[in-house]
Amino acid sequence: MYSATRLAARFVRYYITASNGRGHGIHSPFVFDFITNVVRDKRSFYAYTKIEDLRRRLLTDDRRLLIEDFGAGSVSGPAKQRTVAALASKAAKSKKYGQLLFRMVNYYHPASIIELGTSLGISASYLAMGNPNSKFITMEGATAVAAVARENFSQLGIQNIGIAEGNFDTTLPAVLKNAGTVDLAFIDGNHRRKPTLDYFEQILEKINYPGILIFDDIHWSKEMESAWQEIKKHPACMLTIDLFFIGIVFFSTDFKVKQHFVIRF
Repeated sequence: MYSATRLAARFVRYYITASNGRGHGIHSPFVFDFITNVVRDKRSFYAYTKIEDLRRRLLTDDRRLLIEDFGAGSVSGPAKQRTVAALASKAAKSKKYGQLLFRMVNYYHPASIIELGTSLGISASYLAMGNPNSKFITMEGATAVAAVARENFSQLGIQNIGIAEGNFDTTLPAVLKNAGTVDLAFIDGNHRRKPTLDYFEQILEKINYPGILIFDDIHWSKEMESAWQEIKKHPACMLTIDLFFIGIVFFSTDFKVKQHFVIRF
């Protein structure tokens, strides 16, 4: 992973050079609609308060959990045990991006959703509550963490979610087989190049048109930036959006020419 200083420098460069999503800089009607009705949507939805109240409780939870780390580690380094509070602070998706995930699901209404990397279930809760009628499976490698996520889903009254526990290399093929097709996938797990590309290829075989793939931390390291560049080059990926901390691929038969956007968020 990049050092905090280098990551900050890359973010500053992104922020200066990215399009602000307004005016004549966006020539794709689809992307303009996405920015206008999803990215810039300032409404406060019913789920926001519930999930952020949960996050605040988790940030004071001193329970220690045994972590089986199958990925590339975390920002604070590898550890056998982590407190719930530490996970909520470092591993959970931020309020800003969690609420963006909610708005994407709320706007596009994907019927089948999968997530690689449940952690405590903050991002999963935003995704699930965005469309309570969706069928949603989230995957978590650490058994103790998955147990806390289940508690959190229960507290929020979320009923359209299931958790697949274990290494993604084992659980993902089974989840995809049972899902049939996938309308939206959020990949927030093993932050290495090869596994990320492997997950991408597997999910791509099941993606619906229209469909959405979201990749977390695309600028977290050289490996993740390399993976994101390979994904952008894939013939099936005709429309991508770089929001720095996440990368989004939209799939549609309407897209005829490759377009890649870097949008300030």
